[in-house]
Amino acid sequence: MSNRRVCVFNQTRQSFLSLDTSVGDTQFARLRGLLGRRELKSDHGLWLVPCQGIHTIGLLFPIDVVWLDADHRVVHVTEYLQPFRITSIRRNCHSVLELPVRTIFESETQAGDQITFFSASDHEYATNGALEEEVQGASEPDTAVAVAPDRAAMELNEGLEPGS
Repeated sequence: MSNRRVCVFNQTRQSFLSLDTSVGDTQFARLRGLLGRRELKSDHGLWLVPCQGIHTIGLLFPIDVVWLDADHRVVHVTEYLQPFRITSIRRNCHSVLELPVRTIFESETQAGDQITFFSASDHEYATNGALEEEVQGASEPDTAVAVAPDRAAMELNEGLEPGS
């Protein structure tokens, strides 16, 4: 499994699906998936790239599944996929998000929604006080400070390999 971690944001619904998602972008990582874990903690997940279908054989817990096309638009969602199941192959799908149960319900994610990925380090920067300090230092109270995603995060959103 790659050491890359991303945050997953539903732009359409303005809600986070996951704050700590591992990227399964190697053949071994996609084959292993979530096997060996006892649970999938809240705000965690696995993004399988490329992927058109999954199985939960050997998994010990149910998951929510979001299928995405190459532009990171939601193609299909499955809530509460039980262990020991095999999903159908979705030819129009480019990647799959495996998330804790109730993530789809709580985020109101549905087919057609636009999903954005950005690096977890950008999110940590924004939530560890650095952004708060910048906002407090702004001259006007209504001034907003935006955190620009790093190059690797932008390349992830564009479907490019980092560093290419």
